[in-house]
Amino acid sequence: MPDLRIGVCYDFRNPPDSGVSDAHLYGEIMEQVQWLDQIGADLVWFTEHHFVEDGYLPSWIPVAGAMSAVTSNVRFGTDICLMPFNHPIRLAEDLAVLDNLSGGRVEVGLGMGYAPHEFRGFGFPVSRRVSLMDEGIEVLQRCFTGERFSYTGKRYQFEDVIITPGYVQPGGPPLWVAAMSEAGAARAARYNTHFLPQGLKARSYDPWVTALESSGRKPADYRIGIIRSILVTDDRNTDWQVVRAAERYRMALYQRFFKESGEGLGERGAPVPQTWIVGNVQECVEQITGFINDFGITDIVSMAVPPGLRAEQMAMSLEKLFTEVAPAVKKAVRTG
Repeated sequence: MPDLRIGVCYDFRNPPDSGVSDAHLYGEIMEQVQWLDQIGADLVWFTEHHFVEDGYLPSWIPVAGAMSAVTSNVRFGTDICLMPFNHPIRLAEDLAVLDNLSGGRVEVGLGMGYAPHEFRGFGFPVSRRVSLMDEGIEVLQRCFTGERFSYTGKRYQFEDVIITPGYVQPGGPPLWVAAMSEAGAARAARYNTHFLPQGLKARSYDPWVTALESSGRKPADYRIGIIRSILVTDDRNTDWQVVRAAERYRMALYQRFFKESGEGLGERGAPVPQTWIVGNVQECVEQITGFINDFGITDIVSMAVPPGLRAEQMAMSLEKLFTEVAPAVKKAVRTG
């Protein structure tokens, strides 16, 4: 299996009653990422949504570019970048610039979105998302070759395109595809990308494994990533209450999106776990290690600043995560 990587994720949501400006929140997080880069974090991921009242991050590449200037080690990625709302040539150019700025420390996880208000805001129907997603992946893969190409699809037609500057990483930034359904799992297998499973295990993770194995490929040859947050604390009763309130606020938005779209509701079954892992150092090591072994996880990120909290409130947990928990988990995974 690929080496285990552990990191953080940001959505930059700033509830109206937080008492701080968006600019202040961005500044806090920039300082936090610089510190995390020094104490052992491997990853900084971003999530993307649009037209949300609390300022949910709509544009992650400028943030990653700024962070790349104050870090040396972390790799930047997304779970997820919403492909239908990103023109693939424009995205490929932005990623080329970011790849050069960061010294080849960028990856990109793609999803096709589901919140109806976003499609209305961008001026096209939800029904186009599948073709925009598939063609977007195909175009990005052509861009990442570094060769001149033309492309003709249902949504996009390009002639004589080559992306400059070239990418630092041979073959361009590694691509990931997110899935909550059999169709998404099949898409990740079809385009031979790394994988971001969500939702029910039987609808996302299991079909992906089956699709790979049926074509002679091995899941262990791919990276499997997830947002699963971790609170390292010796005082669960006190610390978890504060974080849980922020997590309830965070999840309420997705429940609204699910209700508006009709997706992600009504089905029962075992999920790919994304609930918080909470406990002392040893408890977190045991839970994370078990989760990694069950699902072949190679990349796990924790929400570093849940909505409404300040960066300093999560500092003690994050310090323990990257100086005590992460090294122990990596050792346990390596030794089997």
